[in-house]
Amino acid sequence: MLATPDAATLGLFALAALLLLVTPGPAVLYIVARSLEQGRRAGLVSMLGVHVGTLVHVAAAAIGVSAVLAASATAFAVVKYVGAAYLIYLGVRRIRDRRSVLATELAPAAPLRRAFLDGVVVNVLNPKTALFFLAFLPQFVDVGRGAIGAQILALGVVFVLLGLMTDGAYALMAGTAAQWLRAQPRFLVSERWISGGMYIGLGIASVMSPSSRK
Repeated sequence: MLATPDAATLGLFALAALLLLVTPGPAVLYIVARSLEQGRRAGLVSMLGVHVGTLVHVAAAAIGVSAVLAASATAFAVVKYVGAAYLIYLGVRRIRDRRSVLATELAPAAPLRRAFLDGVVVNVLNPKTALFFLAFLPQFVDVGRGAIGAQILALGVVFVLLGLMTDGAYALMAGTAAQWLRAQPRFLVSERWISGGMYIGLGIASVMSPSSRK
């Protein structure tokens, strides 16, 4: 059984993860593009591929953060503060990005197997995704409970499960409403302000909260 933070921290993590997941980001752009071009099945298969890639990043974060903690308590604190700064940076950059979900280039038609593999590759080979998990997951780790790597894995699994629900909903909605969405090119322009604000708020909250190290 995976070690987890306490119930309150886990609940806060789930809420923060949901707020981030429901606002469109790079993974949602890919999933929606597939759904608009090839329909709901392709969108759902792409979503599964994306989250297989997410698990790779979660495992890498668990190994990396555990190694940092073993090396130095100060280094762990640096990881947390650098991670918080990176989250704020993501928020500012997202607000400045004027592209909407519908402005992305649609994926070409491809077999479902290709859609799945593309989803895995798109996520695994995105260094920004790796940096995001290194920044996000340690903010909810309780060092006093030990098993840091196991805690990060548990948080990552929770994130993926929530992501399967939210991204699956995007795939279904985009595939179903493809024709209507194509006629509303400005429908999701405001999402950059919402998602950017979420990243900035999480980064600021991380900096202001007391350290979890005991």
